[in-house]
Amino acid sequence: MNKHFLKSLLLSVAYFSVQTISAQEYVSKVWVADLGNGKYKNPVLNADYSDPDAIRVGDDFYMISSSFNHIPGLPLLHSKDLVNWTILTHVLPKQIPAETFKKVQHGNGVWAPAIRFHKNEYYIYYPDPDFGIYVTKASNPVGPWSTPELIYEGKGLIDPCPLWDEDGKTYLVHAYAGSRAGIKSVIAIAPMNQEGTKVTGQSVIVYDGHEDDPTIEGPKFYKRNGYYYIFAPAGGVPTGWQLILRSKNIYGPYERKNVLDQGKSPINGPHQGAWVDTQAGEDWFLHFQDKEAYGRVLHLQPMKWVKDWPVIGEDKDGDGKGEPVLVYKKPNVGKTWPVQTPVESDDFNSPILGKQWQWQANADGTWAFAGNKGHLRLYTKQIPAESKSLWDVPNILGQKFPADNFQVTTKITFTPNDKLENEKVGLIILGQDYSTLFLKSKKDGIYLGYGLCKGAVKGKEEVESIINKIDTKTVYFRVQVSNGGICKWFYSTDNKKFLPITEPFTALPGKWVGAKVGLYAVRNTQINDSGYADVDWFKVEPIK
Repeated sequence: MNKHFLKSLLLSVAYFSVQTISAQEYVSKVWVADLGNGKYKNPVLNADYSDPDAIRVGDDFYMISSSFNHIPGLPLLHSKDLVNWTILTHVLPKQIPAETFKKVQHGNGVWAPAIRFHKNEYYIYYPDPDFGIYVTKASNPVGPWSTPELIYEGKGLIDPCPLWDEDGKTYLVHAYAGSRAGIKSVIAIAPMNQEGTKVTGQSVIVYDGHEDDPTIEGPKFYKRNGYYYIFAPAGGVPTGWQLILRSKNIYGPYERKNVLDQGKSPINGPHQGAWVDTQAGEDWFLHFQDKEAYGRVLHLQPMKWVKDWPVIGEDKDGDGKGEPVLVYKKPNVGKTWPVQTPVESDDFNSPILGKQWQWQANADGTWAFAGNKGHLRLYTKQIPAESKSLWDVPNILGQKFPADNFQVTTKITFTPNDKLENEKVGLIILGQDYSTLFLKSKKDGIYLGYGLCKGAVKGKEEVESIINKIDTKTVYFRVQVSNGGICKWFYSTDNKKFLPITEPFTALPGKWVGAKVGLYAVRNTQINDSGYADVDWFKVEPIK
């Protein structure tokens, strides 16, 4: 086949895929930022999309975020108006080195990434603090994305962002993770080759934040009106501020200015994100807010330029420093687009697992089979010998908390293996502590149980409480999550009468991520066959 024809065909398929995704307008029942009256409310994504970076290419906006150890990794989202977002794809179907990420690596993996469009190609740079900085490229955002290439090897190199200068030179700004590098709170710049695929020289520290801006990190690199700008958060995740550095020289010296902090708003630590403009010339800033168990949720702030400094949010006193908006007019993108949100609920009718789902490690192809007669089949897998609890089990299939208040109900049919005992399937709220409602096989039948693990992150073991033996293979599990991450558990055998289980549980975040709600199927022994759970559906709804 002619290679040019093949390339055109692949691009056409990719384009059709984008259109198909866009046509499937899912709207959350628990959080919608678009108010339908020309305004939006923050957060625009009330879910864990930490360390966002974004670009506009033509009429399309693309955003990426950190994914740490969760697989598939590097979520790439798409929007037409910066308010209504959908998950377009995941850039990393597996995380490398593949052998390392076969095991759960809490808090490791993909840290703050950057996305850019250069010479008709999309570039994503991402750091792994234990290995260095990688780059992957694609001619279409849907993919395929190239195999990540390690372009800057070294422990503690984090938060990269490239800049292609007008003189043909290319640079990479980055920070350091003190936990690996032994230094932190500094920003450095390294030269790259013109293509941006290799670091060619030593990093130079251009800003030391120890005195005024401790924990400065997450830099994003821009050039405007002859100034080099580094947008960087400082002050720490929960309570920090958004710092801007600018200089006429790439290597400095850089002036500093705090352009956004909490002020009198309820939005703590509004920082780390991306400057984007619209077709109409408006400027906007996407950033996260740390909400503990709910993760780092995404906000959208208006932005303007005053005397070659950006002002982000609302500057009520005119001092050049803004504070976050809660409700604001939507960006001017030339037209009104349909309301859309990332998918949450799932009926498992597709043979491909939905984009809202992620595993705790690189997936084994036998963990799950989607679209199996209209349900998801999860085969029980042996718990790793080194795992003290479900915290370190790789085959937990989870998704982000989608709102402050919501409930999840799922229908599970458990078919244990007659040759095994203690197979276990269930619904879980997973974080540094976790709780779970489960079915467990015994010699004399199936039992309903509740599990609680306080201190999972510290290696504590789960405490199981068997509730009762049940005479059916099919149950309905429900968990209600309300303000503060308070979780209440229920079960039913008919999907009508739901019985409460134990005392409320308070969800905690994971390692650098929010808590997850998910599904699992495990066992503690290994033979050449397995029992399984068929998950008919998974519904995310308002609390009833």
